[in-house]
Amino acid sequence: MLATKLSRPLLNFSVKALNFKDTRNGFRPVQRFCFPLSSPHGSRSYASEVDQIGSRAVLITGCDSGFGFTLAKHLHTKGFIVYAGCLQKDKGDGGSKDLDNMNSDRMRTVQLNVCDSKEVDRAVEHVNNSLEDPEKGLWGLVNNAGISTFGEVEFTSMDTYMEVAEVNLWGTVRTTKAFLPLIRRSKGRVVNISSMMGRMGSPARSPYCITKFGVEAFSDCLRYEMQPQGVTVSIVEPGNFIAATNLYSPERIKAIADKMWEELPEIVRNDYGREYFDEQVSKMKTYCNSGSTDSSPVIESVAHALTATAPYTRYHPMDYYWWLRMQIMTHMPAAISDRLYVY
Repeated sequence: MLATKLSRPLLNFSVKALNFKDTRNGFRPVQRFCFPLSSPHGSRSYASEVDQIGSRAVLITGCDSGFGFTLAKHLHTKGFIVYAGCLQKDKGDGGSKDLDNMNSDRMRTVQLNVCDSKEVDRAVEHVNNSLEDPEKGLWGLVNNAGISTFGEVEFTSMDTYMEVAEVNLWGTVRTTKAFLPLIRRSKGRVVNISSMMGRMGSPARSPYCITKFGVEAFSDCLRYEMQPQGVTVSIVEPGNFIAATNLYSPERIKAIADKMWEELPEIVRNDYGREYFDEQVSKMKTYCNSGSTDSSPVIESVAHALTATAPYTRYHPMDYYWWLRMQIMTHMPAAISDRLYVY
């Protein structure tokens, strides 16, 4: 019965040159994969938009660069009042300077470190005091701030695990809790940026996967609780957009790898050896170079979650290789999915 249910959607696929693995990197992207009925991120029928966008305000975390910076400009273009939370605003660095230079009363940068409860509280106070009508609340919160790293479990320090979790998971929880009263007043939207890595694990990505699995669980629980309050919670699960966000330059990958190797316990270094370690770093470089350079599917997904009268619970902006891999790894027995993609 399960096999029948799983096979029906796949009958609509037209597949040409579908290859899951190669001997060098463990996988090879699908060369041609047609999905005629719908796209994971964009071709479901989009409902009509909410009205009076020009009077609605949205706060976005992590606007110094990447998705957050691009999203802030995009939502401003759509007419929103945008509060762009920037980690480096007080230093005058990063995207805050460019956003301020727009000289628009609808683009409002805010100093915001999601790891600092006092700074989050100050951001809430700033937004509340600057809203035209605080009683109408804040329409949207986009939890976008995040960091990433790589390294197998034995190569990753506990400090690294806690650092990534503090931003990606606890930062999301902290910011959401602080802004929920304003969101509830408007019966608005919470949009959490998760990842395909929040749905399936991956070798050498455990610090990141742990936090994104946590974001998924938090978002589901929040959605159940907020539904009676009229607040909609959506999750955006991007695929491989590392190339579009500049999270990893070759220099940054090397710096992370060198620091990791230096901090390894002697027994781990001796057991694995430098050759094996360097092979894993090389795989990470290949993965980073293979991602999409166009972040528009992610930006459009978040915009839809904020503007549609009937937003989706989950958005999957990713190419077909990753979409299919995610479906197989989350629906098929592990013995099959592991054999296809991992071993």
